[in-house]
Amino acid sequence: MQSYRFSRFGALDHLQRHDEAMPQPGRGEVLVRVRASSLNYRDLALLHGHYPMSWQDGLIPLSDGAGDIVALGEDCRRFAVGDRVCNAFFPEWFGGPFPLAQAARQYGSNLDGWLCQYKTVREEALVRVPDHLSYAEAAALPCAALTAWTALTGPKPLQAGDTVLVQGTGGVSLFALQLAKLMGAHVIATTSSADKAQRLRALGADEVIDYQATPDWGARARALTGGQGVDWVIEVGGQGTLEQSLAAIAAGGEIAVIGFLDQGGAALDFMRYFMSGATLRRIAVGHRDGLEAMLRAIGQHRLRPVIDRAFAFDQARAAFEHFDARRHFGKVVITH
Repeated sequence: MQSYRFSRFGALDHLQRHDEAMPQPGRGEVLVRVRASSLNYRDLALLHGHYPMSWQDGLIPLSDGAGDIVALGEDCRRFAVGDRVCNAFFPEWFGGPFPLAQAARQYGSNLDGWLCQYKTVREEALVRVPDHLSYAEAAALPCAALTAWTALTGPKPLQAGDTVLVQGTGGVSLFALQLAKLMGAHVIATTSSADKAQRLRALGADEVIDYQATPDWGARARALTGGQGVDWVIEVGGQGTLEQSLAAIAAGGEIAVIGFLDQGGAALDFMRYFMSGATLRRIAVGHRDGLEAMLRAIGQHRLRPVIDRAFAFDQARAAFEHFDARRHFGKVVITH
């Protein structure tokens, strides 16, 4: 069985391919033939030493994977051999409030991840994927798509006709655009690229703001709502983005903080936040119940993730390099 491991983080030279013994499923576990995995911003944060949570060296990277079940351990009843599955981001968070202990139970940082050919997993940590999705598309869902879904569906769910502001063209932002349109929302997107603006409109964005040409893009987003402000902001934690989110948000609206693109870049002006009347909510990806609900919606509407590029398993380093260049539009995946 082939896998990749980071002997230590800090440079791609530490990503090495390994021959390992074929894993065998124990009681309550299944053996998954991993067919695809995908990269997320957290993988770059780990690589470059910017990840704010715990991590350890020597692990198989990547938090997201999809494949099919090829063997069942004793007492497995949730799946059958041949079922197509993807993983839940947190393997032991099934529903309800976030259990803090799960912060130290993440694939690729604290647990072996999905950049391998076979993996044993507790059956409770997997979900079936819709039939219309490829393995590469299914592997794009566990982190970025679920983060967007969690941001839009609770505790106060998005309503048809609401206005959602998404920032940039990262994985979560694109999924938030697609899912918000699926739910009947009006979507405003930001980018600095004319080509990406055209692609955002093709995905359904109703308005696109060039944030370089319009530095006060938060005020522009508010103006596009007739001065009322947007109901939802998907906040990526970039340089100065929170300030603009506060300028854009409506009284009673919600700013869902989904990431940390810039270390210390999203400083909070407390009085501006207080006067905005908005709710600030940090998103911790989501639980398995939410993942299954999202997959039902994706299956019903036959939504397809945006895939920027798929790399072969022996091109794993090239996939990291391409993703780190930050010129992608959509998910970067590795097919196994």
